[in-house]
Amino acid sequence: MRERDLDLLRIRLQEIKEMGWIRNQRPGNAGGVGNTLEDLLDVAENNLQLPDFGDWELKSQRAETGSLLTLFHCEPKPRNARIVPKILLPLYGWPHQDAGTLYPINERSFRQTINATSCSDRGFKVNIDWNAECIYVSFDYRMIDDRHAEWRSFISEGVGKGDIDPNPYWTFGDISQKLSTKLNNLMYVKAETKHISGYECFKYNEIEAYVDPTLERFLALVESGAIYVDFDARTGHNHGTKFRIRPAAKNDLYQQHIIV
Repeated sequence: MRERDLDLLRIRLQEIKEMGWIRNQRPGNAGGVGNTLEDLLDVAENNLQLPDFGDWELKSQRAETGSLLTLFHCEPKPRNARIVPKILLPLYGWPHQDAGTLYPINERSFRQTINATSCSDRGFKVNIDWNAECIYVSFDYRMIDDRHAEWRSFISEGVGKGDIDPNPYWTFGDISQKLSTKLNNLMYVKAETKHISGYECFKYNEIEAYVDPTLERFLALVESGAIYVDFDARTGHNHGTKFRIRPAAKNDLYQQHIIV
């Protein structure tokens, strides 16, 4: 199945490559490069925990971007605690920059892109507990930057100076399942961009395939700081918790790399 889908996908991507410059189908959307590619491939946009094209997950980026690549969405455990909307947002969140204008006056935000090599300026950090076999997020009050003095007082007077209780976490089993069901076969496409007659256009001309990621490689990349946990929530909407990777580190996650 994987080889058959790869052959079909290779043919379709080659046809798209030969089309040259293609107008962005989702102007104003940061994900326009991926949405346009999915439209060309007749892939329905979805948040399912399944691959996009047969056995293959599609990921795409602008060639000039240095942005992190989203691997998958996965809300932290314990699930019944609903940690993001019930703990992180109300107890550790801060006023949203558009509160009182675009959103209600009491709109709060919790946006953090964190890794395991250092605390963020708000004191959050990713950790690995090898004995408990889990990845978890911790909070260190002492690491809050002075720029956030007002928020630091909010934390001190609210939940106090201790760690998050309970800590958000993901088991090694959770990660392994994601790798095997969502990312086992990854097709990565890069697109050049330029404006033609006032419209942003893409040229899809770099296509790579990655096969067989391993949990051991994933954990090594977490430990080295190349894989991040990305929270993106506000009071009115949780955009989902994501695991993201530095694009150059993809080779280290997968056992096989194919130039398509």
